[in-house]
Amino acid sequence: MKVKVLDHPYVQAVLTTLRDKNTTQIDFRKSLVRLGRAYGLEIIREFETETTYVETPLGVKAKGLRIKEADKVVIVTVLRAAWPMTEGLIKVFPQARQGIVSARRVEEEGMKPGYRFNIEVSYVKIPKIEPDDVVIVVDPMVATGSTMDTILNEVVKRGKAKRYAIASAIITPIAIERISKVAKELGIDVTVYTASIDPEINDKGYIVPGLGDAGDRAFGG
Repeated sequence: MKVKVLDHPYVQAVLTTLRDKNTTQIDFRKSLVRLGRAYGLEIIREFETETTYVETPLGVKAKGLRIKEADKVVIVTVLRAAWPMTEGLIKVFPQARQGIVSARRVEEEGMKPGYRFNIEVSYVKIPKIEPDDVVIVVDPMVATGSTMDTILNEVVKRGKAKRYAIASAIITPIAIERISKVAKELGIDVTVYTASIDPEINDKGYIVPGLGDAGDRAFGG
């Protein structure tokens, strides 16, 4: 498994806005959209390309580029916080097929030993995955990796893709370790894209320094 921390100044400036407790609900949501678009431009760097030629309005042939895998993208959104990031990704991958997973940590049961939460999945709608697809799973905050573990297992039930990307605003070393383990168990190629690897999880399972509850800050608690 690979982890790519996006250190581009634009991405880091957007992350700073997301972290700021004074950022309004609307600006928080818009910032997630901006982050999603920036991630899409980074993810597409890994896509296969080929040379093509087009005729310009002047009747002259011009050399160009075609992104071969752009029409083989499946975006899986983790409800509800991931919706704005997905909106940004769709601006880069307008032809993407989309899937939805409604999953939540059962926080009332508390965090289990080994930084694990029980995960409640109430709805799954994912299109059939083809061997030449690229699957992007979107979840802004990946704290313990418990939810992502569950979702990756749900996704591979629909077929195995060529490769997988996880788009998160922030992630922790604990989550990275767990995702690496599940990727190996499932036999899938996973790359994590994130703006920051935050160092800690508190006793309630929240990322520190974090950015608060992304769903509540984007849509209202």
